[in-house]
Amino acid sequence: MLIYLRVLKESFNFAINALRTNKLRTFLSLLGVTIGIFSIIGVLAAVDSLKQEIKGSISSLDNSTIYVMRFSFAPTDIPKWKREQFPDVTYEEYQYIKKTMPDLKAASFSLNVTPETLKYENETVSNVQITPVTHDYYDIEALQVVNGRFYNEQESISGAPVMVIGDEIANSLFGSVGPIGKKVRLYGRKFTVIGVLQKEGSGLFGESKDTMVMVPVNFVRKLFGDHNKASFPAIIIKPESGIDVPEFVAMLTQKIRAYRGVKPDEIDNFFINQLQGFADFIDNITSTMSTIGGFIGMFSLLVGGFGIANIMFVSVKERTNLIGIQKALGAKRKFILFQFLFEAVILAIIGGLVGLFLVWAISILVSNFTGDFQFVLSGSNMFWGMFSSTLIGLIAGILPAVSASRLDPVEAIRTGM
Repeated sequence: MLIYLRVLKESFNFAINALRTNKLRTFLSLLGVTIGIFSIIGVLAAVDSLKQEIKGSISSLDNSTIYVMRFSFAPTDIPKWKREQFPDVTYEEYQYIKKTMPDLKAASFSLNVTPETLKYENETVSNVQITPVTHDYYDIEALQVVNGRFYNEQESISGAPVMVIGDEIANSLFGSVGPIGKKVRLYGRKFTVIGVLQKEGSGLFGESKDTMVMVPVNFVRKLFGDHNKASFPAIIIKPESGIDVPEFVAMLTQKIRAYRGVKPDEIDNFFINQLQGFADFIDNITSTMSTIGGFIGMFSLLVGGFGIANIMFVSVKERTNLIGIQKALGAKRKFILFQFLFEAVILAIIGGLVGLFLVWAISILVSNFTGDFQFVLSGSNMFWGMFSSTLIGLIAGILPAVSASRLDPVEAIRTGM
């Protein structure tokens, strides 16, 4: 056992000396492996980061949450011209669903409207995301009101001029002054601020609840009517936990079809979008991106492996005389084999570590420059990157190492003379 350890140690030392002696060749070999590892880990880390950010953006909503609207979250086989003929969901449908659907925890009616300008005394904030929703929305999404309260059912039904604002809006309009009870002008009317949401941070595309203003949906309905082309409505539904969701969706579909008078031979003229389905769709996309990125990175790493193999063959050719002398002095085949295998593997490992360091450095820069977007460098990605690098080095070094170990000592010495 000690003999084998000594052989490994001596082989390792020979490999290190060979790499130190040929610095330029070593650098060129490292470059190919570094680029390959950088490609693999970089792509996987970027996909993981995007996936985490998307999931973080929808994490406040339960995966069982359902959106009923005339648009689909995912690709659909229904042609565009037919989808454009679908009617919008209505407030009356929302009330019907709320009254008749069993196993319903909460349902909310919302309008997607264009950004507006808020004004308080001399302070103005433009391009503000306005979210008109019913009071039930508070029970669907994990809203945290840190100051004041959310509007109640009576205020929601009557369309009272009250609003709940995000943290950034509160700071922009009021600064250090307490916002609760202040009058803010919106839509040419005065709204009373009754609540401030907890600071959240920016979302995937820069939007977040920090820049959001929530108002009773009935106020906007009374102001603009139910057929405003600049907005489209949605019914947001959260079923009770532990129920059979597919069965719930099937019943919901039948109720809406019956309410709209859709005939049995006609397709649904609405879409029931599940966040779980959307999350699965995102998972499929990111998994495909990871696979494609991994293949691209592996091709880059293979090029680096070919570079190592080429350099190792050159190294064997240059050191043929030395190999012959070592064999003539009693060096075993294993010693020669390990010597070149170690050299190839060390090249690959060092190249992998340099590539890993570059990804880590870039991840720090990206995270710093993009604010709340965090570039994820997971341990599993680092492990598989280094494993791939080591494997490529081992494979690239096998043939040169075997050819070197099989050299005849006399012929090797004569060739080098």
